[in-house]
Amino acid sequence: MAGDTGGTLVCGDNLTLMRSLPDDTCDLIYLDPPFNTRKVRASPNGLSYDDRWEGGVQSYLDFLRPRLVEVYRLLSCRGSVYVHLDWRTAHYVRVELDRIFSPANFLNEIIWSYRTGGLSKRWFARKHDTILLYARSNGKHTFNPARCGKFRTDGLKRDRQGRPYKETKSGRLYFHPDGPMVTDVWDIPFLSTVSSERTGYPTQKPEALLRRIIEASSSPGDLVADFFCGSGTTCVAASRLGRRWLGCDDSADAIAIAAGRLGVEPCPITVGDITQE
Repeated sequence: MAGDTGGTLVCGDNLTLMRSLPDDTCDLIYLDPPFNTRKVRASPNGLSYDDRWEGGVQSYLDFLRPRLVEVYRLLSCRGSVYVHLDWRTAHYVRVELDRIFSPANFLNEIIWSYRTGGLSKRWFARKHDTILLYARSNGKHTFNPARCGKFRTDGLKRDRQGRPYKETKSGRLYFHPDGPMVTDVWDIPFLSTVSSERTGYPTQKPEALLRRIIEASSSPGDLVADFFCGSGTTCVAASRLGRRWLGCDDSADAIAIAAGRLGVEPCPITVGDITQE
């Protein structure tokens, strides 16, 4: 049950919150900021947020840049940040992240592939988001390799137990029973319109996506922060995985949904609430 691991939920400006926190507070940060869609992002039940930027890309970057600077300051030496974007701004934001974190701390450009949504007759359907992964200090960061899916075994020989294998100079090579290593292309379904996970909040991400991020880049007891937490999926996943969590959003509607999922009340923030072990 979400809520059985300690956390803090805040409704307010995330930059103000970030600047109130001490250095090295977070072990993992996930950011799912607006995508600069130039639209009001809305769901059928009326929940929405404004993703229009009067000054275009420049004003969008002016908004995001100081928050990325704070992310760098807040991460522990073993910490990482995942910045979730799409084709509109991923290339601009990567330049900003290189400036703040340095290219040496870039780890991955993760492609989250899905098939949900409409199609186009004028270009290939845009069916992926980009998640930029940077370490606070490359080589000291937490990373737990994962396996998922199935190997391609068509045409391979099989032993008496039916296990597929390859013949090598060193003998038979068997496949790992847990499947191949996870790469930087993630095929995770988007939430369907009838999914039981649906909260009604626009742009909600599937818990499976956040579970992969949290399992890969944190350990039990670590503090996982989401400063654009929306309906609270990161906090829910972190709690279920035994991590402490910090969620913030400036939408009262979003925080109300997150609070209901987590079984907590948004509260005034103090340093002790967040940093205590």
